[in-house]
Amino acid sequence: MTATPTEMMTIAAARLLTNQDVCFVGIGAPSAACNLARLTHAPKITLIYESGTLSTRPSVLPLSIGDGELCDTALTTVAVPEMFRYWLQGGRITIGFLGGAQIDRFANLNTTVVGPYDAPKVRLPGGGGAPEIASSCGEIFITLKQSRRAMVDKIDFFTSFGHGEGGDHRARLGIATKGPTLMVTDLAVWRTDPVTHEFTVVLLHPGVTREMVQAECGWTVRFADEVGETPPPTELELTTLRDLNARTKAAHSGTNTGDAA
Repeated sequence: MTATPTEMMTIAAARLLTNQDVCFVGIGAPSAACNLARLTHAPKITLIYESGTLSTRPSVLPLSIGDGELCDTALTTVAVPEMFRYWLQGGRITIGFLGGAQIDRFANLNTTVVGPYDAPKVRLPGGGGAPEIASSCGEIFITLKQSRRAMVDKIDFFTSFGHGEGGDHRARLGIATKGPTLMVTDLAVWRTDPVTHEFTVVLLHPGVTREMVQAECGWTVRFADEVGETPPPTELELTTLRDLNARTKAAHSGTNTGDAA
């Protein structure tokens, strides 16, 4: 079964998660990856959304953190102040899954504006809880479709702190968590270098070349000494993801969703 680049990205990201993870989930690609993991190899994973839903098990992907599907399928729902103060800032979240409109080589994210702040080309939704997620979760995974517009040498606005200027910048600011450690795009899997904290390509998705990765990145890409290939999707992974997307599309269009997962 042949996967699209977006499906490959989602599947590769889902594989990073385990049954032991307590995961703070962003809407969109992060949500798809986390729920695919839950529906395949990590059924005991704990998914938490910013609205306060704990251990939620949605049958379709939510449109937003306020989607009723999240509350309906959660073990419990707590107030947002408790979510942030007790769960997130209390160090109880192992993985934060984030995306963004712009990212730089040191995993700093922009979800605020494209262009000058006072006269932007595009005004984005903003940070929401992402700045706190980036600093308080044990580590951060990022999903992003590659393009020169998204992967830039310098982000237009500093919304969520990754590794700042690189090196020990994060530690110098007193942030004790690991920060971004992995990024999965539709072309490759990237890890942050343990010393410089610059993103480095460690896996290329099937059929992708180094030249293709560089062509869709706004900085000079670093490649690991040994770059492997992402294992292709299994039939279970691809069928489960497509079924999830089909249910989601049907639910959001107001048609019959069929049986919930």
